[in-house]
Amino acid sequence: MAYAPFALGAFILLAYTLEAITGFGSIVIALSLGALLLPIDQLLPVLVPLNICMTGFLVTRHWRLIDRRLLLGMILPGMALGTLIGYLLLPYLDAVSLKRGFGVLILWFASRELWRLQRKTPPREHTPNWVMRLATTAAGICHGLFASGGPLLVFALATTSLDKARLRATLVSVWFTLNSLLTIAFLFDGRLTPALPQVLTYAPLLLVGVWLGERLHHLVDERHFRIAIYALLLVTGTLLIAPWSLI
Repeated sequence: MAYAPFALGAFILLAYTLEAITGFGSIVIALSLGALLLPIDQLLPVLVPLNICMTGFLVTRHWRLIDRRLLLGMILPGMALGTLIGYLLLPYLDAVSLKRGFGVLILWFASRELWRLQRKTPPREHTPNWVMRLATTAAGICHGLFASGGPLLVFALATTSLDKARLRATLVSVWFTLNSLLTIAFLFDGRLTPALPQVLTYAPLLLVGVWLGERLHHLVDERHFRIAIYALLLVTGTLLIAPWSLI
């Protein structure tokens, strides 16, 4: 399809602008939409390196806001282990069934949290540490399988006291770390080198996405930021379970 590169560019701009606002969601949205045009195995080696370029910039810009204790003590150990498990298990699992089950879980969580916000009910109680560790490991497995662990990680962090700026900074530091490891894995398994021309072609879109996302992030208040996150989760969950989605 002659228009496929331009459509993929539009999807990338949309997805990475949303991640610059919220701190997650770029790969799952770009992958869900891009799968209508190209095979998944061609998309991931393009989208993952692009993600580390954008998150690397945001980490450098907002490193003071990162919750290092939460990042190093809770998130990264579970996410790194889960990502390795997911990457190694991918050839042996039914990715379609896993993806749709993942989408159902996301839809349930996002719908419940939006209902709570609308009715102004108290947030759920603090999540025990063992549940947090289990959830972050599960998010890592999803990241290893689909490079899309954001929704489950947001679920795990939903009861923390992080405000929107600290939440975004902590999330992008996770994606920068894990996607750097995935990019190295793509280099060694031979998938990165053929994708580099596309990575360089689409890289300028990241500048536009970050510029838009940074401005929109500061314009949105805390409650509307939470609504935007859960609405984004609804979209991603729907994309994951849609019968035409190939992720």
